[in-house]
Amino acid sequence: MRVTKLEHSTLRIDQAGKTLFLDPGALTTAITETGNTVAIVITHEHPDHWSEEQLNRILANNPDAKIYGPEGVALAASGFDVQVVAPGDTVTIEPFTLRFFGGRHAVIHPSIPVIDNVGVLINDALYYPGDSFSIPEDVKIDTLATPASAPWLKISEVMDFVTAVAPARTFPMHDMPLSQIGKNLHYARIKDVTEAAGGEFFPLQPGETIDL
Repeated sequence: MRVTKLEHSTLRIDQAGKTLFLDPGALTTAITETGNTVAIVITHEHPDHWSEEQLNRILANNPDAKIYGPEGVALAASGFDVQVVAPGDTVTIEPFTLRFFGGRHAVIHPSIPVIDNVGVLINDALYYPGDSFSIPEDVKIDTLATPASAPWLKISEVMDFVTAVAPARTFPMHDMPLSQIGKNLHYARIKDVTEAAGGEFFPLQPGETIDL
């Protein structure tokens, strides 16, 4: 399974000639290489995790691609056929098996309503929590795509999250709010705790890949 990091929250995942996109949002450069896409997973409704334009680009070449997301995504993206998923659900769309966890977005501020959010485990190999620190129970995570910067987190929480998951590999996601200097600082902290737990950190930049 080949994982390609795009900007901010978006991943492209390829296996056996098929493609899955994760969180194709508005902070990601227009996605144009979309052939053989079978599925799109949207963890929650915020526009940095999905946009009409990105979905339309993907679906233009792949009209049968399935879209999966929590109920909040189905309501926000009402012009699209979103198949609602919830924590505890498992979906198989070959060659991908998707297991969903969590349920709620991390708190940004008490004045801002908390929305639906699902974490997704792909092929029992790659876990992305969306905008949360939800940890799957009784699951050993091989590779963790960890949020690195957001209005709802601080780096000490990211470090505690990585320590608790103790994955074999980590790489950073959700990092567009950071300058390159900020990325270097946050990546160094994630690297430290990943290695302390016996794992390996991959400081992926947009367009770079990792094979799982």
